[in-house]
Amino acid sequence: MKPLIQLFPVLVLAIFIFGCNQSTKDYIQPINPDATQKTKNLYYFIQDIQGTYSLSGQHNFVGKGSDYTDQLEEMTGLKAIIWGSDFSFCVDGENPMRHQHCGPANLPAIDIERFRRPRDSTQRMQPPTVEYLDITLAEARDSTIKVIKEKYAIGHIITLMWHGCYPTEGDCCDGTSIWAMENRPSPEEWDKLVTEGTELNDMWKEGADKIAGYLKELQDANIPVLWRPYHEMNGVWFWWCNHKGDQGFKRLWIMMYDYFTNHHKLNNLIWVWNTNAPRDIPGDEAWPYELFYPGTEYVDVLAADVYRNDYKQSHHDDLITLGGGKPIALGEVSNMPTEEILEQQPQWTWFMPWGWILFLSDSEIIKEMMSSEKVLTLDEIEVEKNGRYSVKTE
Repeated sequence: MKPLIQLFPVLVLAIFIFGCNQSTKDYIQPINPDATQKTKNLYYFIQDIQGTYSLSGQHNFVGKGSDYTDQLEEMTGLKAIIWGSDFSFCVDGENPMRHQHCGPANLPAIDIERFRRPRDSTQRMQPPTVEYLDITLAEARDSTIKVIKEKYAIGHIITLMWHGCYPTEGDCCDGTSIWAMENRPSPEEWDKLVTEGTELNDMWKEGADKIAGYLKELQDANIPVLWRPYHEMNGVWFWWCNHKGDQGFKRLWIMMYDYFTNHHKLNNLIWVWNTNAPRDIPGDEAWPYELFYPGTEYVDVLAADVYRNDYKQSHHDDLITLGGGKPIALGEVSNMPTEEILEQQPQWTWFMPWGWILFLSDSEIIKEMMSSEKVLTLDEIEVEKNGRYSVKTE
């Protein structure tokens, strides 16, 4: 449990909350005015801890259960409170294993020990053999929804995303349909995609309808979701990336928000606008946040993905400035932030390591961070029936 002296600000806050109606506190409200009470309570909790704690998280691949969350617990003895997954896709094409790191439904989880074993540096590492799984994308997604319900019932916070094929491809595609690089849609094609009534827009709706159906199933179970679609949009790799300005990515984001909120009546979503930390690596650039920001009226949480341990102070500070008070988070990381980083960048409300990549890090650092006084794990959180969260004090 967290030391009492560390929890003083939280205790004062708890006294205020339980002594008054929570709605009277000066919280930032969700962008969806019809958000469910459990969704609001989760959003309020994120605001409560900001600047004091970060929530621990772990990403899992669609249809693979809770493999990586379980591995993290086996290593540290502690459960990450945020449980993440992906609606994902099925991969085909000439080189499907190139896209295994995303966790498509029809490929197995990677053998971590293969990466840990010493290799002769004079020999080229051979790619793993392709081994397709006998599972459909629908079966993998159904399995993931079942696990989510189990995890939420014991206190986990759920975050979901969607590596979706380009709308003309459907649910199964060559991975290059997603990792489009220079083959991204032209401005003219992009305009058709985000224009109501076009054939391309109708194809987008077909895929979005399927995702909305799963999110509706979670809403019916009264489960709020940290929803972070079309992540890393300021990069140059996905088909939805690198569309700058008012006519670019902003239109796709607003279109999805409107379609899910007003058409599908999804009121259990906290909308997480999830960028990549800006960088100037040739061919792997990520541009400044503000070129892709749809506006505070369409974003609940601003997040950044940090890989290669690239925890620049500006990645944190620029998000705070852009959000104007909205919570910020680390949507994906390869290495957990250290205690020193969290001292310097205290507003990160959660961090979520990506799949198996975390386990290439130093296990002692992982253990240290999971037990840090700045990091909350599942056993340190209490959840009431109404979905109101608090930090345990004893």
